[in-house]
Amino acid sequence: MLSTQHLIVALAENSSVQAQIIRNALGELGITRMEVFETGSDLLDYISQYKPDVVMSAFHLPDMTAGEMIFRMRGHLELRDIPFILVSSETNPELIDPMRQAGLMGILPKPFDLPQLRKVINDTMDFLSVNQSDNDGDIDYADLNILLVDDSVMARRHIRTVLERLGFEKITESWSGKDALPLIDSTLFDLVLTDYNMPMMDGCELTRYIRTNSMQSSVPVIMISSEENMEKLAAAEAAGVSAIMGKPFETSAVRQILRTQLAQR
Repeated sequence: MLSTQHLIVALAENSSVQAQIIRNALGELGITRMEVFETGSDLLDYISQYKPDVVMSAFHLPDMTAGEMIFRMRGHLELRDIPFILVSSETNPELIDPMRQAGLMGILPKPFDLPQLRKVINDTMDFLSVNQSDNDGDIDYADLNILLVDDSVMARRHIRTVLERLGFEKITESWSGKDALPLIDSTLFDLVLTDYNMPMMDGCELTRYIRTNSMQSSVPVIMISSEENMEKLAAAEAAGVSAIMGKPFETSAVRQILRTQLAQR
């Protein structure tokens, strides 16, 4: 199993002071193998050749934003599953939400404290280490039918990666609630994972349909969404979602919720 001593980090940060702060903080966790790059282009060139375990980046770089960087990575077959940690004080939802959808491992503020860094690194290690041996002995994940509904291709890919590492094999994807309805009406699923905000029919409406109009009204529905509006989330709970998780999500938390919900079936 990968340990922090062997973890290789590639950091994009054009401030030497900030880079040293991050280096020192990682060192406190036993992480000493870190390469620093001042531009996004230099980091992308490096990871294309050497494949580090994790990428960390400031949001604003001289040649691109962290958003542009993660989208380039997610569009590259060999780079798309590398964990990406944003280190930034940027809070504009229009800039950050697309990155959440692209599968951020975590967001660290500037300045961050050691417990915040430890939490993100621990989840990154969990993501890198998760495998089929972590399954509950009583549940054969490979035999279960999963429906994954999200209008973001990158979000579906990230969630699917976690599911496949856990041992799920039968995963059906849909890009909207409305597109998922024929699947709900024709196929029995053991679990539904859905986003909240989607075109044509959102996750709340999809959940309501499953609970009141489908032949599988008791199927567990887990909502994984960057939605933070409490009224909307309350409406989703009222519609019958079994659990709600934010984006970015913790791999260990997803695993625990899956175990809990599937064990109740």
